[in-house]
Amino acid sequence: MTGPLAGVRVVEMPGLGPTPHAAMMLADLGADVVRIRRPGPEAPGPDGIAEADAGLYRSRRSVEADLKDPADLNRIREMILRADTLIEGFRPGVMERLGLGPEICADAPQLVYARMTGWGQDGDRAMLAGHDINYLAVTGVLEAMGPAGAPPVPPLSLAGDFGGGSMLLVVGVLAALHDRSRTGHGQVVDAAMVDGAGLLAQLQWSWKAAGRWVSRSEGNLLDGSAPFYATYECADGRFVAVGALEEKFWRNLIGTLGLADLPNRWDRAHWPVISAALAARFATRTRDEWSEAFAGVDACLTPVLDFDEAAADPVAQQRGSYVTVDDTVQPAPAPRFSRTALPTPSGSSSADLMQILDQWSTDSPVEVS
Repeated sequence: MTGPLAGVRVVEMPGLGPTPHAAMMLADLGADVVRIRRPGPEAPGPDGIAEADAGLYRSRRSVEADLKDPADLNRIREMILRADTLIEGFRPGVMERLGLGPEICADAPQLVYARMTGWGQDGDRAMLAGHDINYLAVTGVLEAMGPAGAPPVPPLSLAGDFGGGSMLLVVGVLAALHDRSRTGHGQVVDAAMVDGAGLLAQLQWSWKAAGRWVSRSEGNLLDGSAPFYATYECADGRFVAVGALEEKFWRNLIGTLGLADLPNRWDRAHWPVISAALAARFATRTRDEWSEAFAGVDACLTPVLDFDEAAADPVAQQRGSYVTVDDTVQPAPAPRFSRTALPTPSGSSSADLMQILDQWSTDSPVEVS
């Protein structure tokens, strides 16, 4: 196995969304990740579509285990004792009831025990169900999304589940592994999506303190209200994205558009007038015609691509930003490293639990002091 995490053993308990996504990223970086899955086929989602999340399971082996079977639970325990990291995303208390709670660290002092929840391991909401939209709602992040005069817009599941969830969990795992390299001991990582979502909004909190972030009714930078940071529909019904925050980019933008005598763009009272002028101009050509007109112009204007177009984008192809795994196109592993090659992504493969135990029968890669 190649990658900067080669030799790191990870046990991934059954979970959805941020849990397998975090495990996928660790596997992308070279960790030996074994995913525990319940026996039988994957249950379809509430929309009836089966295997919809299969892309999150790439580059690792999966073993079937019945969490209600004491024998299987004992085997999972043995795997955890031989692992470097455990990732679990159950509600608080579930792992404890299975006999696999953090107390297992007493027998595996090298273990980084990583817990992923929505609300955290404690607090009045800890046992409540929730989704990305709910975690964003109580952190102020959701209220800040979308332009003035429109309802808040959920950002897919990017900011809560993944930005504030799996990414935060991976940061915690890597930090704990680094600490273990100095101390020889692992620890419990408590990653909560509600904490991570709030942390992602640190810039907006800073702007709020400085007076740059105002009430939703007035509109703000970056929320789609500012005419120089918004999307515009073109003649063919497709869109361009404008991010001309700095003055030189703004000048290049309006110069290429052939617009003049626009009012002061930093006065929010003028934003509707400026937005209307830009919208009328963009509506005169197609998206690709505007892309051609702005080719080589530093104006922070880009076409808004769909997923298929993004994968076919020439620059994405130059960088190898997408890969094909099991006949499906997916984002490539990231980031890249100057000295350590990342493993080639592969599909999920089935393995036998006892086989994994035999392979992991050697001592932990990091000796415990």
